[in-house]
Amino acid sequence: MSQVYLNGQFVPPDQARVSVFDRGFIFGDGVYEVIPVFGGRLFRLAHHLSRLDASLAAIRLRNPHLTEEWKSIFTRLLTGHANGDQSIYLQITRGVAPRDHAFPPNATPTVFAYAQSLSYPPAEQLAQGVAAITTEDIRWRRCDIKSIALLANALLRQQAIEQRAAEAILIRDGVVTEGAASNIFIVKGDRLSTPPKGPFILPGITRDLIVEIACAKNIVCDELPIKAEMLQSADEVWLTSSIKEILPITRIDGKPVGKGKPGPMHARLFALYQEYKQAFIQGRAE
Repeated sequence: MSQVYLNGQFVPPDQARVSVFDRGFIFGDGVYEVIPVFGGRLFRLAHHLSRLDASLAAIRLRNPHLTEEWKSIFTRLLTGHANGDQSIYLQITRGVAPRDHAFPPNATPTVFAYAQSLSYPPAEQLAQGVAAITTEDIRWRRCDIKSIALLANALLRQQAIEQRAAEAILIRDGVVTEGAASNIFIVKGDRLSTPPKGPFILPGITRDLIVEIACAKNIVCDELPIKAEMLQSADEVWLTSSIKEILPITRIDGKPVGKGKPGPMHARLFALYQEYKQAFIQGRAE
């Protein structure tokens, strides 16, 4: 990483400085996005910027840049990067102000972004699947905001790691919401299901694309509440995210899911997702 973007300037990472009085540092008062880059192209940028707009509106913070300005910033960050898939991390906070819970009237948002190589799950995880645990969803009631305040998510993921699992599947009032850092899908027979959008889940860009691909290929895909007990009776369970893409979960709370190995629906959707990526890289899909 040769440079980062910070408040209108491109500087080496070790020269980037943010005030200790920034509300992102003091309150976690800000939002973020992670945008994959395939073949030098920003993947589903319009979708990511739309979600950014929704998060900013929810915390009553203006978007500091227009779409073309964001494209210019991201393109420059990608200049000189090695070949291979990348991602852009973007963070916007309310800016520097005296410590007070009330919003400062004239603070200037702090805008920070950088590019880095994408690191995918190892091949053996795709071949064998990963373990997950279920745990109570202890987060707040606006999980649809992509907030930088991720302490609850970090605690839940750490709980999974300490139990030798890759992810925590979160349960609220007996119903699956999402993973600590992912969306969740289940397969039963020939039907694919994922929890519906709402305040308790982040509307994942990868999640939405999988639903879109499934519908285009006449695969039944329901967006409906998934009860916790449906996880153990499912034939397949997946986690999805921009970084992990579509990763099969083959053990939950120490018990096998289905036959205890990745299933045929995962193989089909994973292949279709990779086909879509290649079409995108070649300019045949957006």
